[in-house]
Amino acid sequence: MQSLAARAVEVLSTADGRAKTALSHAHAAAWRAARAAGDAMPVGQASPPQRPARPAKPDLLDPRDVPRRRSNTASGRLALLHAVAHIELNAVDLHWDMVARFADQPMPLGFYDDWVQAADDESKHFNLMCDCLEAAGSHYGAMPAHAFMWQAAEDTADDFLGRLAVVPMVLEARGLDVTPGMIALFTKAGDTAAVSALETIYAEEVAHVAYGSKWFNWLCGRAGHDPKPVFHKLVRQYFHGSLKPPFNTEKRAEAGLPPDFYWPLVEKA
Repeated sequence: MQSLAARAVEVLSTADGRAKTALSHAHAAAWRAARAAGDAMPVGQASPPQRPARPAKPDLLDPRDVPRRRSNTASGRLALLHAVAHIELNAVDLHWDMVARFADQPMPLGFYDDWVQAADDESKHFNLMCDCLEAAGSHYGAMPAHAFMWQAAEDTADDFLGRLAVVPMVLEARGLDVTPGMIALFTKAGDTAAVSALETIYAEEVAHVAYGSKWFNWLCGRAGHDPKPVFHKLVRQYFHGSLKPPFNTEKRAEAGLPPDFYWPLVEKA
């Protein structure tokens, strides 16, 4: 049977977004079916690419060079949907990379259950955003984007705890802060399809942040470390930006992120 790590590399090596997410859904379903049958798929080991395969478009710019969006216009809202689609496609790769890159770490099968589910969810989210773009006469790749999220993956390629700290517990937690505002924006514009898609994303992203928090704390506990100072150290080391309020304290708490984890990092991360 093909290993989970090898399947993860297949997803990472597929360029087209729709094809990548279709493969992601198929591999997630195969993993769950094997687990339910009691015939666990081997996790295995594999060598993921340094960067995932991506389509020729969108052009990837420095974040400072990406045109600013005016959210009070139809074109600005379309650009916002494109930005979310780009984030979701990055998240598909980030979660499969987590599976493949750190498969040599001794982890319970529940760790893989969580990240396969997260990758499956992100695949759905990308397709929801693509559907919204296409319904509006656009498509993913029609506008420039940035590579900020994958930079975090490269920076933490050799640091398992660092990856868990920066990707789900910082980058994805930020989604919990900003998504309610986006939902309000599209509600005001009367775009019910975008609102429905964003509400689905918002509901499911809480679990992804929770997976990061759960396994970060589990690894710290196994090593006998206090997770809070370890988190602060790793975010200051790897996150090239700043944590900016306001924070969605309710959803962050629901995901296992108490305020004393992130407020001390507000000035400079």
